[in-house]
Amino acid sequence: MSEISGRHYHTHITSQKKWFELNLKEVWQYRDLIVLFTKRTFALRYKQTILGPVWIFLNPFLTSVMYTLVFGNIAKIGTHGVPHILFYLSSSAIWTFFSDSVIRNAQTFTSNANVFGKVYFPRLTVPISNVLSAAIQFGIQMIMVGMFLVYYVIQGTVSPNWMCFLLIPLILIQIGIMGMGFGIIVSSLTTKYRDLGILVSFGVQLWMYGTPIVYPLSEISEGLLKTIITINPMTMPVELFRYAVLGHGTILPQYLVLSWIVTIVVALFGIMIFNRVEKTFMDTI
Repeated sequence: MSEISGRHYHTHITSQKKWFELNLKEVWQYRDLIVLFTKRTFALRYKQTILGPVWIFLNPFLTSVMYTLVFGNIAKIGTHGVPHILFYLSSSAIWTFFSDSVIRNAQTFTSNANVFGKVYFPRLTVPISNVLSAAIQFGIQMIMVGMFLVYYVIQGTVSPNWMCFLLIPLILIQIGIMGMGFGIIVSSLTTKYRDLGILVSFGVQLWMYGTPIVYPLSEISEGLLKTIITINPMTMPVELFRYAVLGHGTILPQYLVLSWIVTIVVALFGIMIFNRVEKTFMDTI
């Protein structure tokens, strides 16, 4: 029993842990550690680089320019009249948030093995901090998106659904939970099967093309392909995000509900396997 700033904490460390146990109260007690992990993750990403945090703007901008040239000018993929650069910038921002949440959390056990093996703290603080770090990067990228958005709104080219901006935090929560769920599943499996860690970046890249990132869902012809893309749990959050920011998006309530169901199932399964693996991963990693 210890007393810190008038607060009483009692930590009971045991290997007996229920499969779906979150223990959010203990995670909240370690919120300062989450902040430290978030700062560390964000800082290390751009440490010892020439341009530093400028890459947060430069990377999505150059990517969007390439998408504009290839998919907008060469492939002639429509964007509902939304300027291609703005369409791809906003799409890139929301996808980068998801992909970073997956990829960073896919390395949770392998990257933190030394710390996990020496010090006790709720292991869930690391995946949460990874998602928060990705969210900070998303927020910074949205500054650039916002500048382009203001310009095109003044020009009368884009008409955002301002009221739907209130849904953006909910969209981010869903995508963050989904990304963390998939990430910790991969992380738990890579403690035994290392090659899965190599495949995760490639898999996320393929997943992007199966999600309406470089094209709107409405551009896909009716058929099996469109059904598969619509079932994709990332499709509806992306379309809802663009509906709010750009004023155009295909929202199908039944598939939005399905997306949330998949998010919850993935999160629960991720927590289950995470709790199971964290007990013994030091023996296999």
